[in-house]
Amino acid sequence: MSTLGRPSMSHRHVIVTGCLLAATVLAPAAVPVAARPPAAQAAAAQAVTARIPAGPAGPAGPVGPPVTGAPSEGMLRALQRDLGLTREQVQARLLNETRLAPVEVKLRRRLGARFGGSWFTGKTAGALVVATTSAADIPAVVAAGARAEVVGASLYELTMLKRRLDAAMASHGHGGSVRYVDVRGNRIVVLSATPTATVNLAKAAGMDTEKVVVVASSERPRPLYDLKGGDPYYIGVTSRCSVGFAAIDATDPAERGFVSAGHCGEQGSLTNGFNRAPQGVFQGSSFPIDDYAWITVNENWTPTPAVDDGGGGVVPVAGARVAIEGASVCRSGSTSDFHCGVVRQRDASVTYPQGAVFGLTRTDACAEPGDSGGAFIAVDQAQGVTSGGSGGCGVGGVGGVTYFQPVGEILTTYGLALVTIAPVPPLAPDTCAGFPNTSTGTLATGRSAYLPRGPRYRRSVAGTRSACLKGPEGGDFDLYLQKWNGASWSTVATADGPAPDERITHTGTAGYYRYRVTATAGSGAYTLGFRAP
Repeated sequence: MSTLGRPSMSHRHVIVTGCLLAATVLAPAAVPVAARPPAAQAAAAQAVTARIPAGPAGPAGPVGPPVTGAPSEGMLRALQRDLGLTREQVQARLLNETRLAPVEVKLRRRLGARFGGSWFTGKTAGALVVATTSAADIPAVVAAGARAEVVGASLYELTMLKRRLDAAMASHGHGGSVRYVDVRGNRIVVLSATPTATVNLAKAAGMDTEKVVVVASSERPRPLYDLKGGDPYYIGVTSRCSVGFAAIDATDPAERGFVSAGHCGEQGSLTNGFNRAPQGVFQGSSFPIDDYAWITVNENWTPTPAVDDGGGGVVPVAGARVAIEGASVCRSGSTSDFHCGVVRQRDASVTYPQGAVFGLTRTDACAEPGDSGGAFIAVDQAQGVTSGGSGGCGVGGVGGVTYFQPVGEILTTYGLALVTIAPVPPLAPDTCAGFPNTSTGTLATGRSAYLPRGPRYRRSVAGTRSACLKGPEGGDFDLYLQKWNGASWSTVATADGPAPDERITHTGTAGYYRYRVTATAGSGAYTLGFRAP
């Protein structure tokens, strides 16, 4: 590792990889719902939209509704596999990330210009660290439920330093392949195959030698499209990319489509869907500098608030709250399927062979050619679209680093609103109120009930199903959504936390569905409230 000057402490550069799947959020209305992308949903009209306001790089606070329901089975399995966690650790991690996100927003606003960044620590993200340039802020940070760390430079100062570094080095042959703000180290990191030349270039540009570290790296990010054709959408005759998130024009809801990567096509380029049927056209595209695009679709395609989870189900999209550094994140792409990693750094500048792209988020999730444009999602919050990366997924989904273009900038640029699910009604103190259907009963420990009973579990259309379970105080009741696969009932969504109350939100194809309520520990009465599309 080469450094400019002598930082106060040494740092290691470690590259870890995880993998995510292609987000397919559109399905052709005339095509059977069992096709490869997530099904078109008859309940799409119930979707709500969230307009993303303009703002500076980095999270500006929560956008959209809070997390709704339990994560899909596909997401749980991918997080277990790619992060090396048990199911219980994954559930704890997602709960911690959701619980601590509002704390980070509150402290970021309170510290203002003294804010030095934030990140999660621990396998289950059990602690939130918030950095400040003033020791006087420590009591307030601790009182809010976070750990405090005093640093020499604020996040704003580091961001301004990186912008000067980008201006001086992004187009230079020895300017490094990647430049990003490392909030944990309170510094700027430059990844370079020629570190000595990069150090000399930075010194010649008058960079702060105490805050810039050059790391020898073989990382060579490249856009992740291929020319072999495949799934799910095509540009021209041979080029293929992945769908990002469904969106509509905020001023003209009749204009509907999806966001994806800018390097996938130019303005005016025509697209075909996964089935080669005519799909849409690029209304706007920006690459390099940025890497985003807005594609409108014809009347045969229905935007849905969903991301393919690689396990036969989908992850619902509820909003676009920005994930904190260290948070788990999953990517969906048409080549490498669904895999997960964590957010490493924000506001990364990447030099591709075609030119530099700024303001990307760096993750340790892997990707392959053809995954470009696919969705990055954290629990049920849209994060961005896949831009590029280095390495590959390899054995077990490990082998590269992937960058995504934050979705907020795309929505703001084109005046779009994200297509999201309708929020799940909150649980009332003593019952599951607000749901059109309810079932009640009593269970002893170890026993299960299957609901609704009798002829009420009939075939339903594609769309979003939501349910809440209210169990006895002190017990542990769990909730499962099952679908008939033609031979047996298979579980498609699970809520099995240690409490008596659970909730599920699941977006799926048409078919026969039922709920299973299980008394894992304790006995007593329960109430199940549920809604079908």
